[in-house]
Amino acid sequence: MVKKYSLLSIIGIIFVISFIFLTSSPRSLAIPNMQESPSPTSQPLETKTQPNVYYLTETNNVVQTNDKPEYDVFTNQERRERNFPTALTVIEPYLGDKIIYLTFDDGPDPENTPLILTILKENNVKATFFVVGTEVSKYPEIVQQIFTAGHAIGNHTYNHVYRQLYQSSTTYINQLQHNDEIIKGIINVRPRISRAPGGTAGHFTTEYWKALKVQGYIEVGWNISSGDASSAKADTILKNIVNQTNNNTFLWSHAILLMHDGKGHSETVKALPSIIQFYKEQGFEFRVINATTPPAW
Repeated sequence: MVKKYSLLSIIGIIFVISFIFLTSSPRSLAIPNMQESPSPTSQPLETKTQPNVYYLTETNNVVQTNDKPEYDVFTNQERRERNFPTALTVIEPYLGDKIIYLTFDDGPDPENTPLILTILKENNVKATFFVVGTEVSKYPEIVQQIFTAGHAIGNHTYNHVYRQLYQSSTTYINQLQHNDEIIKGIINVRPRISRAPGGTAGHFTTEYWKALKVQGYIEVGWNISSGDASSAKADTILKNIVNQTNNNTFLWSHAILLMHDGKGHSETVKALPSIIQFYKEQGFEFRVINATTPPAW
């Protein structure tokens, strides 16, 4: 009986040790790392490289004063479903001595946008890209590149077709929200900043402004035009910008420069290094558009 008891004891000890070893192994009963797979209510899903941006969540719909791009982890539809607010809280705008916001409309474009991204990287400068939904759908990898590089992305409506966009404030908002969904499908977040194709003058009524406020969009105009929407060459584009900047010193606290990276704007690409050099020589600080950016006028 003594020998049998000892054998059972030994087997029991071996079983206990084996059980402890298995349950303490990192391969067993592991709890998922919530930072690696964040829920929609905390942080957007990870990309290969996390950009230095600011995220809005259900508990924080107030944008901090900073110089980062700002994105929402929810679309407006998702906010409404969760009874979260859609409208943003108004905050104090940032005004400096010499501030320049480089903005590009109508992209992404497979030729121009990557070249612009390279130039910006070489000059250690951030910019803002107002993208069109139809082009976003065609070139999602470029949108991802813009986001990953730490630039700001803005909503430039779904199709940029005036006769459809400006039928009513409802059709306009619907296009913004459709573009939001497309953008979020690529980078897992969506922008709050938007820009009306052709500008708001002659297009917006009071109803448009009310709708934008309720839905939490920040409409972004411009106060310096590169003139690149025409057939202007690179040297003319540069002269347009230099003249407007020097002749309107009252705008230096928040100079917002309109350029285009869509199809047919290779001259803008050619002019960009000289444009950046001009503002650097004048001592301007480069910032991206976000909720702290003052209205253009």
